Amino acid sequence: QVQLVESGGGLVQPGGSLRLSCAASRSIFGIYDMNWFRQAPGKQRELVAVITPGGITNYADSVKGRFTISRDNAKNTVYLQMNSLKPEDTAVYYCNARAVAVPGYWGQGTQVTVSS
Repeated sequence: QVQLVESGGGLVQPGGSLRLSCAASRSIFGIYDMNWFRQAPGKQRELVAVITPGGITNYADSVKGRFTISRDNAKNTVYLQMNSLKPEDTAVYYCNARAVAVPGYWGQGTQVTVSS
């Protein structure tokens, strides 16, 4: 069993920045893709960014050039640096660990609100 705990959400003005953190209860980055999803009110959950065990990253088109996913293996923590935030980035952000043929895990979510 793995616990994922997100932190770092909050209220920020348009154009501002936030850094989300996702702390895993044990070392899993060598096996799992680590993903950030988000879900806005009335919308489906969408994949925002992923980092693979090999360190390959990928992003949704809507956040390319503004968001950066990274990880600290020693701290078992994944980060999502969000810059140039827009009101449409407002959502609950979820950390997810996913791998083939093994159970996946979700964090509890952290609210990000972009508003003036």
